[in-house]
Amino acid sequence: MADSTTRYVEPGWFTRHVFNPSVALLTRWGVSVWGSRELRVRGRTTGEWRATPVNLLTLDGEDFLVAPRGETQWVRNLRVAGSGELRVGRHTDRFKATEVADADKAPILRAYLQRWKAEVGVFFDGVTGDSPDADLVRIAPDHPVFRVVLTAV
Repeated sequence: MADSTTRYVEPGWFTRHVFNPSVALLTRWGVSVWGSRELRVRGRTTGEWRATPVNLLTLDGEDFLVAPRGETQWVRNLRVAGSGELRVGRHTDRFKATEVADADKAPILRAYLQRWKAEVGVFFDGVTGDSPDADLVRIAPDHPVFRVVLTAV
């Protein structure tokens, strides 16, 4: 659970029980829904693999993971592990991740919101892909972003 200085938006019943499982199932079957991947990362306390559906954003030739809900469990696990796997069907890419500084997030958040506004817009406090940079900078601390670099298998 997040402390008082971090933001986390818990998924609603529909998201938890219908939407995320549906996207995860399609992704496991090899159907990427608008860039969806199954993120697999080791748990920070158990070391066991944990999986969740995510949207992989490619911007200017770089790949990013954005946490629209804030300080989620996958964010905490990835911070500790520093690496993980992204899967679509049987294809798995291993990666290393580095967290992006708040000051550098605005163009990434803008691109993410332009691509997935309908799916995740509600988690960004009224900020959209067309909002001024100042609004994106204001919300940046609430949305962790990781640069993803694929590694050799």
